[in-house]
Amino acid sequence: MTGPTAGRADTATHRLPAWRAPAATRSNALPAGAWWLWALGLATAASRTTNPLLLGLLVGVAGYVVAARRTDAPWARSYGMFIRIGLFVIAVRLLFSAFLGSPIPGTHTLFTLPEVPLPDWAKGVRIGGRVTAEQMLFALYDGAKLAALLICVGAANSLANPARLLKSLPGALYEAGVAVVVAMTFAPNMVADVLRLRTARRLRGRPTGGVRAVLQIGLPVLEGALERSVAVAASMDARGYGRTARVPAAVRHTTNVLTLGGLLGVCAGTYGLLAAEGAGYGVPLLVAGLLAAMAGLRLGGARSVRTRYRPDRWGVRAWLVAGSGAAVAAAMIWAGNADPAALHPGVVPLTAPVLPLWPAAAVLLGLLPAVVAPVPPSPTGFEEQV
Repeated sequence: MTGPTAGRADTATHRLPAWRAPAATRSNALPAGAWWLWALGLATAASRTTNPLLLGLLVGVAGYVVAARRTDAPWARSYGMFIRIGLFVIAVRLLFSAFLGSPIPGTHTLFTLPEVPLPDWAKGVRIGGRVTAEQMLFALYDGAKLAALLICVGAANSLANPARLLKSLPGALYEAGVAVVVAMTFAPNMVADVLRLRTARRLRGRPTGGVRAVLQIGLPVLEGALERSVAVAASMDARGYGRTARVPAAVRHTTNVLTLGGLLGVCAGTYGLLAAEGAGYGVPLLVAGLLAAMAGLRLGGARSVRTRYRPDRWGVRAWLVAGSGAAVAAAMIWAGNADPAALHPGVVPLTAPVLPLWPAAAVLLGLLPAVVAPVPPSPTGFEEQV
């Protein structure tokens, strides 16, 4: 079909998918802070419950978003490592409960371990002895909560570009941010080097497992990590990193007081939100601490003379991603105050956990980034640069 009709048809075809998420580019990529706020919202929700069904739903939501929106960059491959760490945490928690005992009473004995006699001053502590199903189930719930929290944080590590996160930091935190970013990128880059060297050894017909292979791969991996660190230090020195502006002493002192006091308020408020009995004072302390810390960082940024090239802009999609995580956290906090029994199933007596309807529906709000966030390109070695 040709002529004006074909032109209108082509225009309609291009306009049809306008409501869908666009392809990710340098200009429309989500700020790293949006991903971190979303992940921290899920982590806060995980810290408010021990219900294994809700924790599994949170992990599933985080995993689905990571699978749908992560790129092929080195840091995007670290999500599987956080899952393994979470499973290791659960296993360690179960082992500690079995060998060191638990204050949870129980009547369903699973097995009995040889008990080590302890002196009188160690009353209340035991090694070995009777292991009950109640104490193991309590340890499983407790370990699953910590594992879900770690996996949610791992989702942010897989989705957020550490370099863009460094660029978004206030000037007062830039020096500390560099150290954090180097620490965050070291492990993913090391994993990528290990995979690359193992692939090369496999193609050459050499073994990739065993102690000997690990020893032969370890030195090149450490050497590559050291070379990257030296290259980063040299590039920072070439760009004049470390230069600061002169500010009056009163401004420096005010900055230190506001920043330190604000961070203490944030810590106290966060503890109040995470604790079941501190939700009343947690929100006011958190808000006051955030305001004081932001004022201190604003003043502290006057010492930095650096500029930002193509700063990240918070658009509607970024606010939706960050807001979805905050909505999940707020809904879980409200559910914990309204019906704490549903979020913390009992183990004495043994009962099967029940999936509460409204908290589960609120957790599904965390899937919003899989719909509104820009779609990354196909795995062709795409990697954003700053």
